[in-house]
Amino acid sequence: MKRLFILTGEASGDKLASTVISQLKKKNDSVEYLSVGGSNLNNLGIRSIFDLNEITYIGFTSVLLNIFKIKNKINKTVDEILKFNPDILFSVDSPDFTLRVAEKVKKIKPNIKVIHYVAPQIWIWREGRVKKFKRFVDHFLLLFNFEKKYFDKESIKNTFVGHPLLEKNNSKIDISNISKGKKIISIFPGSRSSETNVLLPILIDFIKLMNKRFHDYLFVFHATDENKELITKSLKDINIDKIDIISDKNIKSQVLLNSIFAVSKSGTVSLEICNAKVPSIIIYKINFINYLIMKSLVKVNFANIINIINNKEIIPELLQSECNANEIYKSVVYFLKNPSLAKKQVDDCNKTLDQIRSKSSSSDEAANILNDYLIS
Repeated sequence: MKRLFILTGEASGDKLASTVISQLKKKNDSVEYLSVGGSNLNNLGIRSIFDLNEITYIGFTSVLLNIFKIKNKINKTVDEILKFNPDILFSVDSPDFTLRVAEKVKKIKPNIKVIHYVAPQIWIWREGRVKKFKRFVDHFLLLFNFEKKYFDKESIKNTFVGHPLLEKNNSKIDISNISKGKKIISIFPGSRSSETNVLLPILIDFIKLMNKRFHDYLFVFHATDENKELITKSLKDINIDKIDIISDKNIKSQVLLNSIFAVSKSGTVSLEICNAKVPSIIIYKINFINYLIMKSLVKVNFANIINIINNKEIIPELLQSECNANEIYKSVVYFLKNPSLAKKQVDDCNKTLDQIRSKSSSSDEAANILNDYLIS
């Protein structure tokens, strides 16, 4: 029986990996799995060697403060992978963790094939990393077609498979038991506890401002299984109504499809929002030192992939000092009062998504490549 180790570094990677592995399981039932994963892989019956929350650090200072913990987790993960001795190490996103592990594994056991899903964003910063990847990554699975040129230049095997979050069925079902007659505004506070801790107080103040003026909106927080308790605890002692928290992925999908607007932290979830044809704004905030470091390194003018591709702001971005309750409130109200602008955003996003969708199923294409390596 062939063996495959799935290596993720945060909840979004766990979600992406699960879409591919669910397809692979249909093609090949003779594979033994082990992982560093979360609830989505666990739902597929795949055990994780430790809790994903133990490695979801974010930001330069957070990494520095936790450097010894991170090194320990990297070394422990390498040991467990070598003990498992997989045919394939399937690493997903979170390159500062997953690719460091992959490099160490490949150095000790070069026969293990390393297939990495979600290429590092070298088009944003540190393009020179590509030469290093050539030494230990056998195959990159790319979400965006424009990334190919960077890997082709170094003759690194790669395949554009598209983004699996863009292939979902957008048929709506009745969720009146959740909405209770109110219009839904979906809130995405981030999957990492470090993100949620920063954004949650700002989002709560935004909802308070909305509730003072409007009475027909329900604000639904989209939580992961990993951070639902944190959000629930934060909202428990606050005197605020018209709020719900959901973590079931199927319910979350339906809530989003039935939403009239979304407020989301910057990240891959914004593609799901665009795919659901829901207008939105993007928010993000990190500490000032991290921001200065990041600003000096990045090569793009925007945080959101839709805006980066278009090189202009299709989806408003409220970052750093602009990421506050008043600015979020003004932006949301502006869109709600101008439905034509909301429609234009949705139309522009759809045109962009058409450029980055795979022609078939991206998770199926990725699974085919994994299976080809397993049976070769």
